[in-house]
Amino acid sequence: MQKTIFVVDDNDTNLASAKEALKGHYRVMTLPSAARMFAMTEKLTPDLILLDIEMPEMDGFEALGRLKESKADIPVVFLTSLLDAEVEARGFQLGVIDFITKPFSAPVLVNRIKTHLEIDELIRERTSQLQTKTVQLQNLQNAIIFGFADLVERRDEGTGGHVDRTSVYMQILLDALLERGIYTDEITELNRELFISSARLHDVGKIAISDIILNKPGKLTDEEFKVMQTHTAEGERAIELIASRTDDDEFLHNAKLFAGNHHERWDGKGYPRGLSGKDIPIQGRIMAVADVYDALVSERPYKKPFTFEEAVNLIMENSGTQFDPLVAGTFYEVRDQFEAVSRYA
Repeated sequence: MQKTIFVVDDNDTNLASAKEALKGHYRVMTLPSAARMFAMTEKLTPDLILLDIEMPEMDGFEALGRLKESKADIPVVFLTSLLDAEVEARGFQLGVIDFITKPFSAPVLVNRIKTHLEIDELIRERTSQLQTKTVQLQNLQNAIIFGFADLVERRDEGTGGHVDRTSVYMQILLDALLERGIYTDEITELNRELFISSARLHDVGKIAISDIILNKPGKLTDEEFKVMQTHTAEGERAIELIASRTDDDEFLHNAKLFAGNHHERWDGKGYPRGLSGKDIPIQGRIMAVADVYDALVSERPYKKPFTFEEAVNLIMENSGTQFDPLVAGTFYEVRDQFEAVSRYA
């Protein structure tokens, strides 16, 4: 398909010369002003723009700045009869890819444009390939995470579906907190997809806990409970080991915070570090509610499931002691959504 070139210049002679030089090679649109150029780009996106610098009303610098502000990914070459170091520096700072001095020769104009279009096409092709590879790697990462989380969950015979359900609860709480303007500074900085995905590894440390303790049908002894508590530190250790061998920062950073902090308490009586209040990372504060709710309404080898009402009441009774009161309060307002998930998931 023939490439489209916009030539923008307030001089009719320059427009005619450029069109004559390029018409056998490209589809050429000649435009007498930057305003006309912007009007035309609403209908047609060119492959390259030849833009005069010295024009009335809106010069080339201002026009290029507006193009970049609009996020238009169009290569721009400046046409100018006055090229000095200051003009050149300002142009490149704004994002121009080249300068062609006037009056220009047809062969030079054609060859320079041909080179830049080939470079632009190569960049777009490589960018597309990189994006495809990135998606493939993300899918692979997600598959490994799902598989690893499933492996851990299968060892813990009483927690079938726990990872899937808590991931949904996390999404519900995130949406509700944002809608209410609660902890927006902390939440809006997060990559939502990585945040939710990494939450699936919150119990990864259980892989280090003996099956005898993990699947004990009765209540744990004090000594056994101390061993069970180590799954938070074991989870952190496992994730740190992975992090030491990869450049992935954000996903593993979130995963480590989930693994190490989902049993901390707002009043400081949790484990493994006894953190309190907002010293507990947001990952731990949100997961604490999602994790406990699911544990309460689910059957375990050592207990029968609580009713929905009992679970809600217990969480609210512990708001401000075990749970962040703002997160617990938000949970209460969207409790019906939690019930729907626990009933049908």
